[in-house]
Parts: sequence; C-alpha cells; structure tokens
Amino acid sequence: VTEPRGLRLPIDTFFRSLAEDQGSNAIAVVLSGTGTDGTLGLRAIKENGGLAIAQDAASAEYDGMPRSALQTGLLDYVLPPDKIGELLAKRPRMLRPIDIGTPTPTAEFSDVLTKIFRLLRAKTGHDFSVYKKPTVIRRLDRRMSIHDIESPAQYLHFLEQSPEELSLLHRDLLISVTHFFRDPEAFEALRAVLEPMLAARSTDSFRIWVPGCATGEEVYSIAIILRECMDSLKKHLNVQIFGTDVDSDAVAKARAAIYPPNIVSDITPERLTRFFTVTKENNGYTIIKEIREVALFSIQDLLKDPPFTRLDLVSCRNVLIYLDSASQQRVLRLFHYALRRDGILFLGSSETATESFGLFEEVNKKWKIFRRRQLDYAEGELPFPVELSRVEPWEAVPRVPAKEVREPQVARIAERLLLDRYAPACVLVDRSSCILYTHGPTRRYFELPEGAPSLNVLEMARGSLKRALATLLDKNGVSKKRTSSLEGVQVRIDGSYQRLNLIATRHRADREGGELTLITFEPVVPVKKGKKAPRVAASDRGHVAQLERELRDARQRLQTTIDEMQSSNEELKSYNEEVQSVNEELQSANEELESSKEELQSLNEELATVNAELQRKLEELSGANDDMKNLLDSTKIATLFLDSQLQIKRFTPEVTRIINLIPTDVGRPLSHFKTVLQDENLAQDAQEVLDTLLPKEREIGSAEGQWYLKRVNPYRTTGNVIDGVVITFTDITQRKQSESKVEAARNFAESIVETVKEPLVILDINLNVISANPAFYQLFKLTPRFTEQHSFFDLKSGQLDIPELRRLLENILPQNHVFDDFRVEHEFADLGRKILLLSARRVHRGDIGTDAILLAMRDITDRQETGPEAKKAK
Repeated sequence: VTEPRGLRLPIDTFFRSLAEDQGSNAIAVVLSGTGTDGTLGLRAIKENGGLAIAQDAASAEYDGMPRSALQTGLLDYVLPPDKIGELLAKRPRMLRPIDIGTPTPTAEFSDVLTKIFRLLRAKTGHDFSVYKKPTVIRRLDRRMSIHDIESPAQYLHFLEQSPEELSLLHRDLLISVTHFFRDPEAFEALRAVLEPMLAARSTDSFRIWVPGCATGEEVYSIAIILRECMDSLKKHLNVQIFGTDVDSDAVAKARAAIYPPNIVSDITPERLTRFFTVTKENNGYTIIKEIREVALFSIQDLLKDPPFTRLDLVSCRNVLIYLDSASQQRVLRLFHYALRRDGILFLGSSETATESFGLFEEVNKKWKIFRRRQLDYAEGELPFPVELSRVEPWEAVPRVPAKEVREPQVARIAERLLLDRYAPACVLVDRSSCILYTHGPTRRYFELPEGAPSLNVLEMARGSLKRALATLLDKNGVSKKRTSSLEGVQVRIDGSYQRLNLIATRHRADREGGELTLITFEPVVPVKKGKKAPRVAASDRGHVAQLERELRDARQRLQTTIDEMQSSNEELKSYNEEVQSVNEELQSANEELESSKEELQSLNEELATVNAELQRKLEELSGANDDMKNLLDSTKIATLFLDSQLQIKRFTPEVTRIINLIPTDVGRPLSHFKTVLQDENLAQDAQEVLDTLLPKEREIGSAEGQWYLKRVNPYRTTGNVIDGVVITFTDITQRKQSESKVEAARNFAESIVETVKEPLVILDINLNVISANPAFYQLFKLTPRFTEQHSFFDLKSGQLDIPELRRLLENILPQNHVFDDFRVEHEFADLGRKILLLSARRVHRGDIGTDAILLAMRDITDRQETGPEAKKAK
C-alpha cells in the first residue's frame, strides 16, 4: 500500500529504536544532510546514556542536520568524517558494560562520589546526591570513557582541573528528553480525566504545575489538551500552567517556544495547523499566542525551592525515576500538599505513587494517573514521618545479614516486656518540643491537632495538660539541673481529673550537640476510700511545727518570687516600650512601602502603555510585512535576498524557476546552488557588487529557452548601511521574441530593397538620408559614408536641390501627400545629362516608431519618349 506523501523522519525513528534496544551502548552519528532529521532521536540516545557524535558542519556538503544536532547542546564530539571512524575504532571501551557501580560501593569510591557532588554543588548549586546511584554512575562512566580515564579518582582530579568538563558533566546529569504528546495514549487518558473536572468547575481558574518541564513540550501539550476540552465543553476558564526546571538553558528554550520541523512526527496535522505557525528563520514551528500566554516558566529546584499551591493538576513525568527512594517520597508529599482536594497527579509510565503512605489513589493504573486523597489522621498517628533525615550519599555502611536481624535475642525480649509492664508512659522531644519517640500508653495524653499536621508536644497535648507541660518544659529549660519535675499535677482529660507526676530529663544525644528531653508521665495512685487518716501522735507535733516553718519559708520564697515577677514586669514594660518604638518604625517603613507600591503601580501603568504601543507597532510591522510579501509575489519578478556573507535570507516563489530552492535552504550560502542560467556565476557577481557597491545589469538566457534581465544591487537598510545583495530576474522572453521578429522582418525588407534595380532612398523628417539601396549608390556614384545622415539636397554638391522637388518632399509627411513620376532633367558634372522620374510615399518605421519618406527613382535617360510628356506631379 502506498503511504501518503509527507515528511519522513527515518533517522529519528531509527535513533529512538536504537536507544530503546541498546540503552547506554547506543552511539548516534549525524552526518551531512538537509533538514533536522535525527535531532529528536539524538535526545533519546542521550537519555539512555548513549554517545552522540556529529559531523563538523564545515566539512558537510549539506550542513542542516549537523547544525541542528549541534544546537541541542548534547553532542559529545564534533569531528570530520575520517576522524569519526578513527574515534569509533579506538574506543571499544565505550561499549563495555558498567563495572564500577557495585551494590555496596567501597568507602574510597563513595568518598570520590561525595567530592564530585560537592564540586557540582559549588559550581551549579544543584545537589546530585539525591539521584539514584546507577543513574549517576552511568553518566560518570560515560564521561570517563570519553576521556580514556579508568579510575574515578583520576576523573575527580580531571574535574578539579577542568571547569569545562564539570559543566559538561552537569549537562549530562541534567539531560532532559521530552517531546510533544509523549505516549499519546497517556494524554488521551489524561484528557478523559480532565474533561469532567473542567465541566464541574464552578470557579474560573485552573492551575497546573509541570516540574521538570525541560524545553516545554509537555507544558504546551497539556495546554493544547485543555484548549480542546474547553472548546468541546464551550466553556472558558482562566488556565495557568507553571513549568519549572533546574536547567536554565532548557527553560529559555521553553520560553522561546520555537521547535524544529521534525515535531510533525509527534503532532497530528489538525493540531499542527491549529496551534502552530511556521517560523521564517528555520522553517520550524512556534506555538500560537493563545497557547503561549497560559504558560509561565521559571527556574526551580524541586527538592529545595517552595512549591506552587492550590493546584488542580501536577504533571511530573519521568523525573522521579532519577531520584532515590527518600527523595521520591519527599516529592510526593510535596505534591500532596500542593494539590487541591481531588487534585490529579500525572506521572511517567515507570513511576508510581501508590506506596507513598496512602497519599494518592489510582485513577488509571496503566498510564499512572492518581487522585489526591484527603488524609484521616486517626488515633493521633501520622501516616508518614514529617521530615526525612539527610544521610551522606551512599556511605559504605556494612550490611547486617538478614538472618542476624531476625534472630530473637532473649535479653532484648525481656527488656521490652519489663518496659511495657513497669515503665511509665513517656515521650522524647527535641529542643523545639517536637516528638521524636513515644513509649507506653501516650494516646490518652495526646491527640492530633486540627489543620496542618504537627508533632509539637504542646500542640498535641490534651486538655489542661498543655499548661502543665509548658510549665515543666520552661522549668526544665531554666533549671541547671538535669532533671526537673512537677508532682501531683491535677489535669483534666476527657472530662475526668487525674493526678500526674511529670518528670523532664535532659540528655545530650545528637552529633550536633543538640539537647533531647524525656518527659515521663507517672500517675499518682489515689488513697483508697474507707480508710481514716491516722491520728497525729504527740511525738509528731514537732514534725508538724517543722512543716509549719517550711510553709512560712515557702511563703517567703513565694513573696520573693512575686517581687522578682514585679521586677520582671517592669522589664517587660520597658521591653514593650521598645517594641512600641519598633512598631512605629515598622509603621513608617510600611508607609514608605505603600508609597513605593503607588510608584510601582504608576510604573506598571506606564509599562502597560508602552506595551500597548509596542503591540500596535508590531501589528503595523506585521501588516507592512504582509503588504511587502504580497507586493513581491504580485510583481512576478524573481527576487533573491542575500546577507553580507552571501547566504540566502529570503526569496520569492518565482526564484524557484531559476534556482531549485526550498524553504529550509534559508541560511545556506548561494554558492551551494546551481542555476538554469547559461554561463552565469551569481555568487561572483554578488560578491563584486558587494565589494564595489556598483549595480550590475545583464540579459541572460536559460537552458530552457527563457530570457531574463538580471539586476544585482546592494541591499541598503533604512540607516543607509549595506547589509547584503538583492538579485532580481525579470522575464523578458516575450520582448526578446518580439525583437527577433522585428529584426527578421527588417532584414527581410532590406533584402527586398537591395534586390530592386531602381534607386531607392529613405529620408527622415528633416530630409536626411537614412539609408539607400545599391542601385542609388551606383546611379549617383556615391558611398554610404558620404550619403547616410546627410541632407538629400546636399548630395552631389547640391545638384539635387530642386525647389519644386523640395516643396513636394516637405509636404509629404505633414500633409500625407504623395507624388509619382516627377520628371527631373539635369546636367550633372560627373554624370552628364540625366532624366529621372521620381515617386515618393510616407512610410512608418515600426522599429523606432517614427515616419519616413520612401523616394524611388527611374532613370529614363536612354529611353525614347514616344508617349505624351509624363505628368510632373500628382
């Protein structure tokens, strides 16, 4: 079956298949060729850790494909063809399996990796220690193989000495491979989920975040899907799509929204016609303004920078596969926080969110579409830890065999049983009062607060236990003792009162020297009812007196405390005055900010005015460009514009009849093309005009029989700057054919005149001789040199200046007179007596568009006149 005509991209298809089949063993070589075929496939090769090579554009007969590959920034080598063969022959190591990535790296290798990460973080600010170990090792191994480096330590030294290699490694680790509607079935599944959401949306906003957006294809694909959904629903929403990435170069390309011609393999013709326009620079495509305006791009580190919030959709495809497990969970929790209720998470085909503490539920299992769950924090427990501990990347920690972990230990079991039976409930908190560990029945003392999850012990405490814990922790922080306590504290929990002994014990545990506090809850056993208090014996009266003295001392200490509190209150009052002063300063600063805000608003209005003016000028420029294009097309004059390097800038369609040009040839040198003209060197003529600034004009024929008037003029800008050459070809084929016909007719007439035996002469309006036949020159013994362009009456020394003849000849042209057989009898000095009969007519000269006089003569000198005398004039 014959396939329909269209753009074929066999090299892209081959490279993608090769990357999928061979992975990191694939090598892509882009050689001479026109267009951009191979560019998208090259990205797939790099995504899988392969090698990318391109021919040097200077050595390529057609440099379109090598230049397009070079613009991706993904090439490892740019070489002439002979050097590429030598490189592949000398580098079998490029195809070896990866052998430096072991499940448990040595301490030396881990130390090298850590130092490489530090170098990258110092130069780029990006932390690659959270990337998956095999991925990083694959990239490192490929860079080492390119430079023939065997040891990671040697490569580390090479990085320290070569900032350029550090940039190349950073670019390799940030390879972003994407294209429009990647996995088309996945986008159709996404459309099936989004359309009901848009239909049910009551507000007019719809917010989307695409982290790891690369060069923006995924962002614009989602924007197109949303536009189509809204058109089918006949509903308009205010759509905002935030595309973020750590790669600043990729973000810049996404903002430009200019893509190569080979994107047609990923986009249907209907979408290509509706949502894209052809660029004039490289015959590529750019997104229309309607789609471009909904996308906002910025540089953002997904693991470090704050997320966007109140989102309806997060599309993070093929980003999590590069991160380690801990970072994946952290990112998924971030997405859960950023999404609205029932928001959608769209992941890549190799990613999942089902194991992330129940944060998401599956909507489409095959194409990895998930919906945010509304968490239910039951029984005061969090389904996931609030913060992940940061561990140095891939530390060489010896692994404990599984058998050893599972083996029961009697001592530990006994210790655990004793703690469960006799140890009181307790919690371990850090310096910020956040719970790190709990033991025993602590659920009756704590509950999860409303709103955002929190593990702060004061926020989670039930009832009046909050005040008691606040006092205990404050006392523990002020006291210099290791242990502080509150005894017999009566707290109300769940409607009942209970007495507790609260004990806080400080402990210095973590490596940074931070303090941990263990809070113990010891219930006070109440005195059983029915038993009477024993009577105080006489011997105990002294003890009572002692207690009374202690009570007085306590009262004195209380008074002292009250005095200290009053002193503290005065200090607080002074502090409040200082705060009031600071508030006044802040109020002043706020007023200044308000003033700045007004200035910014004014500036914003000015910018809006300037923007409107620029928009108007752009519309005028667009209209002028359209007028100029239509003018050039309507003239039917083949016009070719060259820059100062004699490279093609633009051309009219008529030029293709002379030079075989296609739109993708813009930017190529003129010398690369042949013309249908005969014996013509356009490049040489253009260079001469560029050097001398003098225009050139020439009539020239083509091999097909056409004739053109070629004009070569310098291209002058409005600032009178020479910026190239303009070559025009005017079709003069019909004119040349008409001239040929006129010339043939003239030659034919002259041949007839020359064969006439009677003397003939043609005179102009001033009675000067234009031409004469041989019989005239023979009769009067004259030559053309002394006859043509001379007055007829000056010939033969004025012997032909007969008044009557002059009168007749002068009236022929103005009055359209004629005369026949006018008799002239004259004695010529050198010819003797001659009798001539003259006849004259007005004739039209078509070659020069003027009238002339044809004068014919008949020599009758030797004849015997037998008839009546000829009429002198008619």
